Amino acid sequence: MSSSCLSSLFAFSSPAPIHLSFSPTLLIPVESTPGMPTIYQLGHEPIKDHVFFPDHKTLVVTKDNTVELYKVENANSTPQLVDVLRGHDKTVTSVDISPDGKRILTCSQDRNALVWEKKSGEYKPTLVLLRISRAATVCKWSPSGNKFAVGSSDRVVAVCYYEEENDWWVSKHLKKPLKSTITTIAWHPNDVLLACGSTDGHVRVFSAYIKGLDAKPEPTLWGSKLPFQTLCGDFTNETRAWIHGVAFSPSGDVLAYVGHDASLGVVYPAGEGLAPQSIVAVHSNSLPFKALLFVSENKIVAGGHNCNLIVFEGDVQGWREAKKVENQTDLTAAPPSTAGDDEEDEMSSHDALKMFKQLDLKGRVTKPSPRGAGRALATIHQNTIASIRSYSPSQVSTSGIDGKVVIFDI
Repeated sequence: MSSSCLSSLFAFSSPAPIHLSFSPTLLIPVESTPGMPTIYQLGHEPIKDHVFFPDHKTLVVTKDNTVELYKVENANSTPQLVDVLRGHDKTVTSVDISPDGKRILTCSQDRNALVWEKKSGEYKPTLVLLRISRAATVCKWSPSGNKFAVGSSDRVVAVCYYEEENDWWVSKHLKKPLKSTITTIAWHPNDVLLACGSTDGHVRVFSAYIKGLDAKPEPTLWGSKLPFQTLCGDFTNETRAWIHGVAFSPSGDVLAYVGHDASLGVVYPAGEGLAPQSIVAVHSNSLPFKALLFVSENKIVAGGHNCNLIVFEGDVQGWREAKKVENQTDLTAAPPSTAGDDEEDEMSSHDALKMFKQLDLKGRVTKPSPRGAGRALATIHQNTIASIRSYSPSQVSTSGIDGKVVIFDI
């Protein structure tokens, strides 16, 4: 490359300068049409987890080491940032809201969990005594809202409850036979059983019964005698792939999980002390799944690295992939035509750094496509779907690494 080319590249006074654009949080509402998804673009930072308040008027999302609260009046309104919760000093990995909507639960890689309650018009955090020495990875309120569970990289699940005499949240640990990082947890509808998936390819069902707090549970297919830490089931992914998502059916009589091998597993227990009546494995040609949700007893929706939701249907006889929520015919959108090479285009910081790296390694530069043209996926989410939540009986909400929260009809 000649010296004249280099000088024109690095001279910001040249006729075609490079603009490094660092935009603030971008809030883009999308018109809501019946049957069409509702999309909220909440900037471009990854959203690892999200949850709506029970009245659907407030949306809570994780953003790096903070948690943001947005006011959402209806599907056509622009989300308004109303509060930012700052209490963690490392990435917030999970967020959940108590069933009554009065408490927000967060956990982080800083090994802490916080319970946020609104006092005098603002949210105040209460530290939870987790007693873990590694990152907290996932947290979930129980259906009753009187306790919650926190999974961790410390190979334990902390079951936490409020101790009134000491005015703090304490925990009891589910330990054996856990031997790896807990990536996902799910409560059974009876408020006692807890399922957890981990990086050793196992899905386990424990009793999280707290004496003096929980009422004696009714017998289920998972068992009848349920003292704390009773192991009610232990199932293994066929390929020992990491388990990324786990969920109970609405009745609690079926357990499903997804793994890093892009498979869905569905377990039908037969009763206490008995082998399951059926364990169904569905292998997909999709990219790995990150989350799943029972829409009904016979329908599951899953999503992940494929950036599209997939619906599975079935019963104890077998399950199958029924459809993709979005029709995905092409992996990329056709790049729009441009006026010419001399036209000034705004370049993102990522593209600028990539261009400089090419110059350093190869001695030449390939001009990036303007505004990411030609690289857009044919799905709403442009990056991994990280979490799936129930929004209504016929709708789910998703959040992704692309900074979007989307409400889909299923």
